[in-house]
Amino acid sequence: MTGQHASGPGLGGFGPPAGIGDEAAPDTDGQLAALRRLGWNTIELRSVDGVALADLSPAAFAALARRLGDAGVTVVAVASRIGNWSRPVTGDFGVDLAELDVLAERCATLGCRLVRIMSYPNDGLPQEEWADRVIARTAVLADRAARAGLVLAHENCAGWAGDRADRALRLLHAVDSPALRLLFDIGNGVPYGYHAPDLLRPLAPYVVHVHVKDAVRTPDGGAAYTLPGAGEAGVAECLRILAAHGYTGALSLEPHLAVRPHEGLTRAGEDAADLFVRAGQALTALLDGGRPPAGRPDTDPSDTRLPPADRPQPRQPHAGPADTPQPHAEPSDTGLSDPAPSDAGPAGAERLGAAPAGGPA
Repeated sequence: MTGQHASGPGLGGFGPPAGIGDEAAPDTDGQLAALRRLGWNTIELRSVDGVALADLSPAAFAALARRLGDAGVTVVAVASRIGNWSRPVTGDFGVDLAELDVLAERCATLGCRLVRIMSYPNDGLPQEEWADRVIARTAVLADRAARAGLVLAHENCAGWAGDRADRALRLLHAVDSPALRLLFDIGNGVPYGYHAPDLLRPLAPYVVHVHVKDAVRTPDGGAAYTLPGAGEAGVAECLRILAAHGYTGALSLEPHLAVRPHEGLTRAGEDAADLFVRAGQALTALLDGGRPPAGRPDTDPSDTRLPPADRPQPRQPHAGPADTPQPHAEPSDTGLSDPAPSDAGPAGAERLGAAPAGGPA
Protein backbone atom coordinates (compact mmCIF):
# COMPACT_ATOMS: atom_id res chain seq x y z
CA MET A 1 0.00 0.00 0.00
CA THR A 2 1.38 3.41 -0.86
CA GLY A 3 1.06 6.18 1.64
CA GLN A 4 2.03 9.47 0.05
CA HIS A 5 -0.14 9.54 -3.03
CA ALA A 6 -3.68 8.38 -3.52
CA SER A 7 -5.30 7.60 -6.81
CA GLY A 8 -8.35 9.44 -8.02
CA PRO A 9 -8.97 13.09 -8.83
CA GLY A 10 -8.91 15.85 -6.28
CA LEU A 11 -11.40 18.66 -5.93
CA GLY A 12 -10.98 22.41 -5.88
CA GLY A 13 -7.22 22.14 -6.46
CA PHE A 14 -6.75 19.89 -3.43
CA GLY A 15 -6.03 16.19 -3.44
CA PRO A 16 -8.28 13.13 -3.35
CA PRO A 17 -10.82 13.37 -0.51
CA ALA A 18 -10.35 11.56 2.81
CA GLY A 19 -11.99 11.23 6.19
CA ILE A 20 -11.42 10.00 9.72
CA GLY A 21 -13.04 6.61 9.39
CA ASP A 22 -14.36 6.11 12.91
CA GLU A 23 -16.60 9.16 12.50
CA ALA A 24 -18.63 7.00 10.09
CA ALA A 25 -18.52 3.59 11.81
CA PRO A 26 -16.56 1.84 14.56
CA ASP A 27 -15.58 -1.20 12.48
CA THR A 28 -13.32 -1.43 9.45
CA ASP A 29 -16.02 -2.69 7.11
CA GLY A 30 -18.36 0.14 8.08
CA GLN A 31 -15.65 2.76 7.64
CA LEU A 32 -14.74 1.44 4.19
CA ALA A 33 -18.40 1.21 3.19
CA ALA A 34 -18.91 4.91 3.97
CA LEU A 35 -15.88 5.82 1.87
CA ARG A 36 -17.19 3.71 -1.02
CA ARG A 37 -20.53 5.51 -0.90
CA LEU A 38 -18.63 8.74 -1.47
CA GLY A 39 -16.35 7.24 -4.10
CA TRP A 40 -13.29 7.93 -1.91
CA ASN A 41 -10.24 5.72 -1.41
CA THR A 42 -8.27 7.60 1.25
CA ILE A 43 -8.69 7.34 5.02
CA GLU A 44 -7.30 8.81 8.23
CA LEU A 45 -7.11 6.25 11.03
CA ARG A 46 -7.90 6.94 14.67
CA SER A 47 -9.61 3.85 16.09
CA VAL A 48 -11.15 0.55 15.08
CA ASP A 49 -13.93 -1.02 17.13
CA GLY A 50 -13.36 1.63 19.76
CA VAL A 51 -9.66 0.76 20.14
CA ALA A 52 -7.01 3.35 19.30
CA LEU A 53 -4.71 2.40 16.44
CA ALA A 54 -1.67 2.10 18.72
CA ASP A 55 -3.58 -0.17 21.12
CA LEU A 56 -4.76 -2.72 18.56
CA SER A 57 -3.31 -6.18 19.09
CA PRO A 58 -0.76 -7.29 16.51
CA ALA A 59 -3.33 -9.65 15.02
CA ALA A 60 -6.02 -6.97 14.85
CA PHE A 61 -3.64 -4.49 13.23
CA ALA A 62 -2.47 -7.07 10.68
CA ALA A 63 -6.09 -7.77 9.79
CA LEU A 64 -6.76 -4.04 9.41
CA ALA A 65 -3.73 -3.53 7.16
CA ARG A 66 -4.76 -6.47 4.95
CA ARG A 67 -8.33 -5.19 4.71
CA LEU A 68 -7.19 -1.72 3.67
CA GLY A 69 -4.80 -3.16 1.11
CA ASP A 70 -7.45 -5.45 -0.36
CA ALA A 71 -9.83 -2.49 -0.65
CA GLY A 72 -7.19 -0.31 -2.34
CA VAL A 73 -7.52 2.34 0.38
CA THR A 74 -4.58 4.62 1.20
CA VAL A 75 -3.88 5.88 4.73
CA VAL A 76 -3.04 9.58 4.65
CA ALA A 77 -2.53 10.14 8.40
CA VAL A 78 -3.05 8.64 11.83
CA ALA A 79 -4.64 10.61 14.66
CA SER A 80 -2.69 9.80 17.81
CA ARG A 81 -3.49 10.71 21.41
CA ILE A 82 -0.04 12.24 21.96
CA GLY A 83 -0.39 15.49 23.91
CA ASN A 84 -4.17 15.50 23.50
CA TRP A 85 -6.96 16.69 25.81
CA SER A 86 -6.65 13.53 27.95
CA ARG A 87 -2.89 13.85 28.55
CA PRO A 88 -1.85 16.91 30.59
CA VAL A 89 1.71 18.18 30.51
CA THR A 90 2.31 16.80 34.01
CA GLY A 91 1.42 13.26 32.93
CA ASP A 92 3.74 10.36 32.18
CA PHE A 93 5.70 11.28 29.06
CA GLY A 94 6.66 7.65 28.61
CA VAL A 95 3.09 6.90 27.52
CA ASP A 96 3.45 9.26 24.56
CA LEU A 97 6.88 7.93 23.63
CA ALA A 98 5.56 4.39 23.69
CA GLU A 99 2.60 5.32 21.50
CA LEU A 100 4.87 7.01 18.98
CA ASP A 101 7.12 3.95 18.84
CA VAL A 102 4.16 1.70 18.08
CA LEU A 103 2.80 4.10 15.49
CA ALA A 104 6.19 4.36 13.80
CA GLU A 105 6.11 0.62 13.12
CA ARG A 106 2.48 0.69 12.05
CA CYS A 107 2.88 3.72 9.80
CA ALA A 108 5.72 1.92 8.04
CA THR A 109 3.34 -0.96 7.33
CA LEU A 110 0.58 1.39 6.19
CA GLY A 111 2.86 3.57 4.05
CA CYS A 112 1.91 6.66 6.05
CA ARG A 113 4.14 9.46 7.35
CA LEU A 114 1.80 11.88 9.16
CA VAL A 115 1.00 11.52 12.87
CA ARG A 116 -1.39 14.00 14.49
CA ILE A 117 -0.32 15.35 17.90
CA MET A 118 -1.40 18.15 20.24
CA SER A 119 0.52 20.28 22.76
CA TYR A 120 -0.55 19.12 26.22
CA PRO A 121 -3.21 20.81 28.35
CA ASN A 122 -1.92 22.60 31.43
CA ASP A 123 -2.31 21.14 34.91
CA GLY A 124 -1.77 24.11 37.18
CA LEU A 125 1.74 25.07 36.08
CA PRO A 126 2.87 28.69 35.58
CA GLN A 127 2.62 29.72 31.94
CA GLU A 128 6.34 29.69 31.19
CA GLU A 129 6.90 26.33 32.87
CA TRP A 130 4.01 24.95 30.82
CA ALA A 131 5.60 26.34 27.66
CA ASP A 132 9.03 24.99 28.53
CA ARG A 133 7.71 21.50 29.21
CA VAL A 134 5.66 21.42 26.02
CA ILE A 135 8.62 22.54 23.89
CA ALA A 136 10.97 20.06 25.56
CA ARG A 137 8.58 17.14 25.08
CA THR A 138 7.80 18.06 21.49
CA ALA A 139 11.51 18.31 20.66
CA VAL A 140 12.07 14.76 21.93
CA LEU A 141 9.05 13.52 19.98
CA ALA A 142 10.16 15.26 16.79
CA ASP A 143 13.65 13.79 17.05
CA ARG A 144 12.20 10.32 17.45
CA ALA A 145 9.76 10.93 14.58
CA ALA A 146 12.55 12.13 12.29
CA ARG A 147 14.54 8.98 12.91
CA ALA A 148 11.47 6.94 11.99
CA GLY A 149 10.77 8.92 8.81
CA LEU A 150 7.60 10.47 10.23
CA VAL A 151 6.22 14.01 10.35
CA LEU A 152 4.34 15.11 13.46
CA ALA A 153 1.40 17.36 12.59
CA HIS A 154 0.48 19.57 15.55
CA GLU A 155 -3.24 20.35 15.66
CA ASN A 156 -4.83 23.62 16.73
CA CYS A 157 -6.77 21.89 19.47
CA ALA A 158 -6.02 21.06 23.10
CA GLY A 159 -2.75 22.30 24.55
CA TRP A 160 -0.38 25.21 24.94
CA ALA A 161 -0.08 26.03 21.22
CA GLY A 162 -3.61 25.02 20.26
CA ASP A 163 -5.34 28.37 19.85
CA ARG A 164 -2.59 30.96 19.38
CA ALA A 165 -0.57 31.47 16.23
CA ASP A 166 2.36 33.04 18.10
CA ARG A 167 2.69 29.96 20.29
CA ALA A 168 2.40 27.56 17.36
CA LEU A 169 5.17 29.46 15.56
CA ARG A 170 7.28 29.57 18.72
CA LEU A 171 6.89 25.79 19.05
CA LEU A 172 7.94 25.23 15.43
CA HIS A 173 10.96 27.50 15.69
CA ALA A 174 12.08 26.26 19.10
CA VAL A 175 11.95 22.62 18.02
CA ASP A 176 13.37 23.54 14.60
CA SER A 177 12.81 20.16 12.96
CA PRO A 178 11.40 19.22 9.55
CA ALA A 179 9.64 16.42 11.43
CA LEU A 180 7.30 18.95 13.08
CA ARG A 181 4.69 20.79 11.05
CA LEU A 182 1.05 21.81 11.54
CA LEU A 183 -2.36 20.26 11.15
CA PHE A 184 -5.08 22.89 10.83
CA ASP A 185 -8.59 21.97 11.94
CA ILE A 186 -10.93 24.51 10.36
CA GLY A 187 -13.80 23.85 12.75
CA ASN A 188 -11.96 24.19 16.07
CA GLY A 189 -12.25 27.97 16.18
CA VAL A 190 -15.93 27.87 17.07
CA PRO A 191 -15.68 25.82 20.29
CA TYR A 192 -12.39 27.50 21.26
CA GLY A 193 -13.65 31.02 20.61
CA TYR A 194 -11.47 32.34 17.78
CA HIS A 195 -11.92 33.09 14.07
CA ALA A 196 -10.21 30.23 12.24
CA PRO A 197 -9.16 32.22 9.14
CA ASP A 198 -7.34 34.72 11.35
CA LEU A 199 -5.41 31.95 13.08
CA LEU A 200 -4.66 30.21 9.78
CA ARG A 201 -3.13 33.13 7.87
CA PRO A 202 0.26 33.22 9.63
CA LEU A 203 0.34 29.43 9.95
CA ALA A 204 -0.61 28.41 6.40
CA PRO A 205 2.98 27.99 5.08
CA TYR A 206 3.59 25.30 7.71
CA VAL A 207 0.36 23.31 7.26
CA VAL A 208 0.76 19.75 5.96
CA HIS A 209 -2.67 18.36 6.87
CA VAL A 210 -6.19 19.76 7.30
CA HIS A 211 -9.29 18.59 9.15
CA VAL A 212 -12.65 19.92 7.99
CA LYS A 213 -15.64 20.42 10.22
CA ASP A 214 -18.05 23.30 10.85
CA ALA A 215 -20.10 24.53 13.80
CA VAL A 216 -22.10 27.38 15.27
CA ARG A 217 -21.96 28.79 18.78
CA THR A 218 -24.84 27.94 21.06
CA PRO A 219 -26.36 30.37 23.60
CA ASP A 220 -24.69 28.52 26.47
CA GLY A 221 -21.25 29.00 24.93
CA GLY A 222 -20.96 25.53 23.47
CA ALA A 223 -20.81 24.45 19.84
CA ALA A 224 -23.34 22.72 17.61
CA TYR A 225 -21.73 20.94 14.66
CA THR A 226 -23.12 21.48 11.19
CA LEU A 227 -22.32 20.55 7.63
CA PRO A 228 -19.11 22.22 6.46
CA GLY A 229 -20.04 25.52 4.91
CA ALA A 230 -23.30 25.77 6.88
CA GLY A 231 -21.78 27.07 10.12
CA GLU A 232 -19.63 29.91 11.42
CA ALA A 233 -16.14 28.40 11.20
CA GLY A 234 -15.21 30.11 7.93
CA VAL A 235 -14.66 26.91 5.96
CA ALA A 236 -14.74 28.52 2.52
CA GLU A 237 -12.42 31.33 3.60
CA CYS A 238 -9.93 28.90 5.11
CA LEU A 239 -9.92 26.85 1.91
CA ARG A 240 -9.19 30.00 -0.10
CA ILE A 241 -6.28 30.86 2.21
CA LEU A 242 -4.85 27.36 1.88
CA ALA A 243 -5.21 27.44 -1.91
CA ALA A 244 -3.50 30.83 -2.06
CA HIS A 245 -0.53 29.33 -0.23
CA GLY A 246 -0.34 26.45 -2.70
CA TYR A 247 -1.62 23.81 -0.27
CA THR A 248 -2.25 20.50 -2.07
CA GLY A 249 -2.43 18.23 0.96
CA ALA A 250 -5.35 16.34 2.41
CA LEU A 251 -8.65 17.75 3.54
CA SER A 252 -9.72 15.07 5.97
CA LEU A 253 -13.40 15.04 6.93
CA GLU A 254 -14.01 15.02 10.69
CA PRO A 255 -17.61 16.23 10.91
CA HIS A 256 -18.20 15.50 14.63
CA LEU A 257 -21.86 14.94 13.79
CA ALA A 258 -22.03 11.52 15.44
CA VAL A 259 -18.65 10.99 17.14
CA ARG A 260 -16.99 13.45 19.53
CA PRO A 261 -14.30 11.69 21.58
CA HIS A 262 -13.67 14.66 23.88
CA GLU A 263 -17.29 14.35 25.06
CA GLY A 264 -17.10 10.61 25.57
CA LEU A 265 -19.14 10.03 22.41
CA THR A 266 -16.66 7.57 20.95
CA ARG A 267 -18.71 5.00 19.03
CA ALA A 268 -20.64 5.90 15.92
CA GLY A 269 -24.36 5.17 16.10
CA GLU A 270 -26.63 3.78 13.41
CA ASP A 271 -27.01 7.13 11.65
CA ALA A 272 -23.30 7.98 11.70
CA ALA A 273 -22.52 6.65 8.22
CA ASP A 274 -25.40 8.59 6.67
CA LEU A 275 -24.29 11.79 8.40
CA PHE A 276 -20.69 11.23 7.31
CA VAL A 277 -21.76 10.67 3.70
CA ARG A 278 -23.97 13.75 3.73
CA ALA A 279 -21.04 15.74 5.07
CA GLY A 280 -18.84 14.41 2.29
CA GLN A 281 -21.38 15.29 -0.37
CA ALA A 282 -21.76 18.80 1.01
CA LEU A 283 -18.03 19.43 1.05
CA THR A 284 -17.77 18.21 -2.51
CA ALA A 285 -20.47 20.71 -3.45
CA LEU A 286 -18.62 23.47 -1.63
CA LEU A 287 -15.38 22.67 -3.43
CA ASP A 288 -17.19 22.49 -6.75
CA GLY A 289 -18.09 26.13 -6.23
CA GLY A 290 -21.65 25.71 -5.10
CA ARG A 291 -23.38 25.94 -1.76
CA PRO A 292 -23.90 22.76 0.25
CA PRO A 293 -27.22 21.07 -0.52
CA ALA A 294 -29.90 22.06 1.97
CA GLY A 295 -30.07 19.74 4.94
CA ARG A 296 -26.73 18.08 4.24
CA PRO A 297 -23.43 18.24 6.11
CA ASP A 298 -20.30 19.19 4.19
CA THR A 299 -17.58 16.92 2.90
CA ASP A 300 -13.91 17.21 2.87
CA PRO A 301 -11.63 16.29 0.11
CA SER A 302 -8.23 15.12 1.04
CA ASP A 303 -4.94 15.34 -0.69
CA THR A 304 -2.59 12.68 0.42
CA ARG A 305 0.44 14.27 -1.19
CA LEU A 306 2.58 15.17 1.78
CA PRO A 307 5.35 17.65 0.99
CA PRO A 308 8.82 16.20 1.63
CA ALA A 309 9.91 16.64 5.23
CA ASP A 310 12.87 18.72 4.04
CA ARG A 311 10.76 21.08 1.92
CA PRO A 312 11.99 24.64 2.57
CA GLN A 313 9.64 26.53 4.87
CA PRO A 314 9.39 30.25 5.55
CA ARG A 315 11.15 31.15 8.78
CA GLN A 316 10.21 33.82 11.25
CA PRO A 317 12.87 35.88 13.05
CA HIS A 318 13.25 35.25 16.78
CA ALA A 319 12.57 38.81 17.80
CA GLY A 320 10.39 40.31 20.47
CA PRO A 321 8.92 38.63 23.57
CA ALA A 322 8.79 34.86 23.58
CA ASP A 323 5.07 34.61 22.89
CA THR A 324 4.88 37.54 20.45
CA PRO A 325 7.00 36.74 17.40
CA GLN A 326 7.28 39.18 14.55
CA PRO A 327 4.52 39.09 11.93
CA HIS A 328 4.91 36.07 9.72
CA ALA A 329 5.93 36.92 6.16
CA GLU A 330 3.71 35.73 3.35
CA PRO A 331 5.32 33.29 0.92
CA SER A 332 6.76 35.15 -2.05
CA ASP A 333 5.74 32.61 -4.66
CA THR A 334 1.96 32.65 -4.36
CA GLY A 335 1.29 35.99 -6.00
CA LEU A 336 -2.04 35.99 -4.20
CA SER A 337 -3.40 38.04 -1.34
CA ASP A 338 -5.62 36.74 1.42
CA PRO A 339 -9.31 36.73 0.56
CA ALA A 340 -11.70 39.10 2.19
CA PRO A 341 -13.47 37.71 5.26
CA SER A 342 -16.54 35.69 4.41
CA ASP A 343 -19.93 35.94 6.00
CA ALA A 344 -20.35 33.97 9.22
CA GLY A 345 -22.78 31.17 8.22
CA PRO A 346 -26.46 31.46 7.68
CA ALA A 347 -28.54 32.19 10.72
CA GLY A 348 -30.62 29.10 10.09
CA ALA A 349 -27.68 26.71 9.71
CA GLU A 350 -28.68 23.15 10.41
CA ARG A 351 -27.27 22.01 13.76
CA LEU A 352 -26.62 18.31 13.65
CA GLY A 353 -24.23 17.72 16.55
CA ALA A 354 -23.91 19.71 19.75
CA ALA A 355 -20.98 20.04 22.07
CA PRO A 356 -20.70 21.77 25.43
CA ALA A 357 -18.26 24.59 25.97
CA GLY A 358 -14.74 23.30 25.50
CA GLY A 359 -12.78 21.86 22.64
CA PRO A 360 -13.14 19.02 20.18
CA ALA A 361 -10.77 16.12 19.71
